[in-house]
Amino acid sequence: MYSLLTRDGLAKRGRLLTVHGTVETPVFMNVGTVGAIKGAVSTDDLKLIGTQVELSNTYHLHVRTGDKLIKEYGGLHKFMSWDRPILTDSGGFQVFSLAGLRKIREEGVTFQSHIDGHYIFMGPEESMQIQSNLGSTIAMAFDECPSSVAEKSYIKESVDRTTRWLERCKVKMEELNRLPDTVNPHQMLFGINQGGVYADIRIEHAKRIAELNLSGYAVGGLAVGETHEEMYHILDETVPYLPVDKPVYLMGVGTPANIIEAVDRGVDFFDCVYPSRNGRHGHVYTHHGKLNMFNKKHELDHRPIEEGCGCPACRSYSRAYIRHLLKANEMLGMRLCVLHNLYFYNHLMEEIRQAIEEHRYKEFKRSTLEGFRTPED
Repeated sequence: MYSLLTRDGLAKRGRLLTVHGTVETPVFMNVGTVGAIKGAVSTDDLKLIGTQVELSNTYHLHVRTGDKLIKEYGGLHKFMSWDRPILTDSGGFQVFSLAGLRKIREEGVTFQSHIDGHYIFMGPEESMQIQSNLGSTIAMAFDECPSSVAEKSYIKESVDRTTRWLERCKVKMEELNRLPDTVNPHQMLFGINQGGVYADIRIEHAKRIAELNLSGYAVGGLAVGETHEEMYHILDETVPYLPVDKPVYLMGVGTPANIIEAVDRGVDFFDCVYPSRNGRHGHVYTHHGKLNMFNKKHELDHRPIEEGCGCPACRSYSRAYIRHLLKANEMLGMRLCVLHNLYFYNHLMEEIRQAIEEHRYKEFKRSTLEGFRTPED
């Protein structure tokens, strides 16, 4: 159950109660695609840095190690030793982005595994079954994520099919949640709004899926090549037609600035690989923008990555030492940068929630975005 606690303009401060604990929103979900955060980050680490929700991927866990095995183990929570909420995405994006050869039918999609090339069929029912086997807190509906440069006529056809698939997902999840051997009989379903960069298709789709009274709604198919201005325009047009009393999730977004802008447009949930991916390459986030820890200017810098930061890296280590680790190809350097970045994102969401509660979000947005553009040196 989602409760809207307060609003500051369109920015929402909410709370989602789940069987695996409470989620304070807006929230950034830390991405652990195959049940682990890349960068040697454990679930104990995730708790230490303030992670509320971990996100894993249906497609990747299905092809390796296998959702049926994970169900036998007792579900993904037990498998990865994580007792807080997990969101699993449906596999739809991977089916349409990773798979080379694929055939789309009304029933679903036949495609080749990116691992060994064997053919897999996945449709709404199959995606719901896999996610039920995993036992995640929140399951995402199976959708088609068409190219943002596809013809408008094709995107309209694709969105209509995604709506039909969503209706099938809802029926299948209700059926699975009633089974006696279901890992999580309280699994929630979020639907996904699609429509490329066409506001009229987006709005019509938002109206249609809002009628299904789901646990939450996502905006998908953005951050896939369009400009930031196009993405913000679609959010401006679309989010007002999604239920205000349900969480809104912007999939795969994004930079700290993207998140701050999207919160101002009514978005509650976010996920992105940027903090872990950039951390593994020595790029770290601060309130004065992004730093490259390989830069020679950090060679004798006694300061932490960011003054006042409470992450494990900043509490104990200098920029000079972290740079040394990275230059020496020591895994600890990568790990410390990933921990810092995830802490930065999680703590940024705390700052966002506090600013909304205190009805000063506009000023917070202005000053924080200005800080990102103002290097410390």
